[in-house]
Amino acid sequence: MEGQRKLNKKAWSWAFYDWANSGFATTVMAGFFPIFFKSYWAGDLDPAQSTFAIGSINSFVGLIIAISAPILGALADVGRVKKRFLLFFALIGILSTGYLFFIPESSWKLAILFYGLGVIGFSGGNIFYDALIIDISKPNERNRASALGFSLGYLGGGLLFLLNVLMYTNPEWFGLSSAVDAVLWSFLSVSLWWFIFSFPLFINTKETKSVKQDINSSIIKTAFTNLYQTARSIKKYKSAAIFLLAYFLYMDGVDTIIRMATSYGSDIGLTATSMIGALLLTQFIGFPATLVFGLYADKFGYKKSLTFAISVYIGVVLFSSQMDTAFEFYIVASVIGLVQGGVQAISRSYFSNLIPEDKAAEFFGFYNFIGKSSVFFGPFMVSGIALLTGSPGYGILSLLLLFIPGLILLWKVP
Repeated sequence: MEGQRKLNKKAWSWAFYDWANSGFATTVMAGFFPIFFKSYWAGDLDPAQSTFAIGSINSFVGLIIAISAPILGALADVGRVKKRFLLFFALIGILSTGYLFFIPESSWKLAILFYGLGVIGFSGGNIFYDALIIDISKPNERNRASALGFSLGYLGGGLLFLLNVLMYTNPEWFGLSSAVDAVLWSFLSVSLWWFIFSFPLFINTKETKSVKQDINSSIIKTAFTNLYQTARSIKKYKSAAIFLLAYFLYMDGVDTIIRMATSYGSDIGLTATSMIGALLLTQFIGFPATLVFGLYADKFGYKKSLTFAISVYIGVVLFSSQMDTAFEFYIVASVIGLVQGGVQAISRSYFSNLIPEDKAAEFFGFYNFIGKSSVFFGPFMVSGIALLTGSPGYGILSLLLLFIPGLILLWKVP
């Protein structure tokens, strides 16, 4: 762990933003909102309608972020305002999440609106958070900095989610009258957690070669010109272009497993409590495992580290296609916890070393565009093949069509 101590104050402060906003990913997106929306805010709708509402807002928001990510990145690079843009989106997410506490029962339209705004704040802010890795670390530090961020995210998000689960299962411990009150207070706790733990980043980090410029018509024109030129000339950055293609494939597989896990768990008869337990298990295994990944990536290199992780996912897909018990589901959750953060962290640090530093936010805009747009294909493929064949196992096996070509392309990065 000697290398880990060499990270400076800026890197640690930057990494704490992952601790700050991961509560939204765990408690809101993955944990309580989908279940609570159906039972509390959309209780008057039938299950198909409420599912369609959640699916529609996720797809719509994902499309907005995917399209706008490269444009926002270009603007941030020209104006040197990554931190300002991050603050703007963080506040959108913080305020929208906090407002969920005040939305009354059966107000499903308000709930879905503010949930969507929260996702925009979370996802939009991550474009500029990712790009700031260029400003807070040197190239030989980025594996450890990126891994530190994701590991703190797993730990912080997991701790808050554990607290929220205890509030939900034992509301009387916290002076609450019901599980409904506990969930509403959980949403408010995410907002406060996000707000408080964002301070280290905004106080202790600075953009390198910062130039104070207002976002005016001239800068907007320059940003769009740069974006157009980057899109046309991305083939000049051959390594980055090939990596993005590989990332599109294997990250689609990773995100599909994350998003489809609870659906698959339901198919094999797991209760909501069991699936929440599996999610917590993944979070707490992910914390130390991601730190270790960052250290070993320095030793073995990006490609070998990512190859190991993607190979594990291929094994998970093969095993999951035959899975039919809760015990096996927990085994899969544990194995995924070992590599999920590593894939995310090493991908981010690898990409940061393949791009020109003066266009970091712009290139990370493309990076986030690829990450957000890819997630449309995996879930559709898995659910479609499962529907056509009548077998969820065949649907899961279809993910090999993402992981194997992604791994082959990864090794073609110069």
